[in-house]
Amino acid sequence: MVMAISDNMKIKAQAPQGFLAQWHEDVHCVFGRDPAAHSVWEILLTYSGVHAVLMHRISHRLWQANWKLSARILAALTRIVTNVEIHPGATIGRRLFIDHALGVVIGETTEIGDDVTLYHGVTLGGTTWNKEKRHPTLGNNVLVGSGAKILGAITLGNNVRVGANSVVIKDVPPCCTVVGIPGRVIQSKGTQIQNRHGIDLNHHLIPDPVGKAIACLIERIDELEAKQTKSPKVTVEENCDHCEAENVCIPKKESPVKLAARL
Repeated sequence: MVMAISDNMKIKAQAPQGFLAQWHEDVHCVFGRDPAAHSVWEILLTYSGVHAVLMHRISHRLWQANWKLSARILAALTRIVTNVEIHPGATIGRRLFIDHALGVVIGETTEIGDDVTLYHGVTLGGTTWNKEKRHPTLGNNVLVGSGAKILGAITLGNNVRVGANSVVIKDVPPCCTVVGIPGRVIQSKGTQIQNRHGIDLNHHLIPDPVGKAIACLIERIDELEAKQTKSPKVTVEENCDHCEAENVCIPKKESPVKLAARL
């Protein structure tokens, strides 16, 4: 029974999908998300991310059938071959694509929706040793950039994008973009991210809030320095015995009377 994540992020059962139909979708979804793919044989023979997903389909069924040891052994062999570790207990939806597939870790209680894309170095990890829901839940059409870490029993809504090397530890509403450590929402959920023609892979267009703030500060400093250079210098008044802005004023030659008084 294939599980999918609906708009309200509740897991519900869909119509049963055949095992070969799952494999067919896992392979052919690559063409829409990787322009380097040229043929089915190329994908089957060279894409380690696809190998990891295909083998997980088998190990997950073994896990559900209570063949725990066999499932773990198959998952361990898959990790050695593909460098992708997916726990057989993880629930993965349709058409998951792991691009480049180096160092990806998906924990036991992870739940992934349909049409999700993960890049290399992604971790969907837990934050507790208790036997409970401890790994994240990803909605449909989620894209997670390379090196990102999503930790704990949190929920990422549909169409969420996670920037590269971000660390997400809190729930994220649908249609939002998250970047930074810890992850911060930088795009309003009112903006639909999902491209109507397919998966939105433009994660290189994610804005940089820190860089923008630094640029604003530099611009403000330049304005203040320009005003400082344009301000006229003042002259010392006759009754100005002491001034805190002596380095700004242009001092006059003091009279001998004032010099004697200071001495």
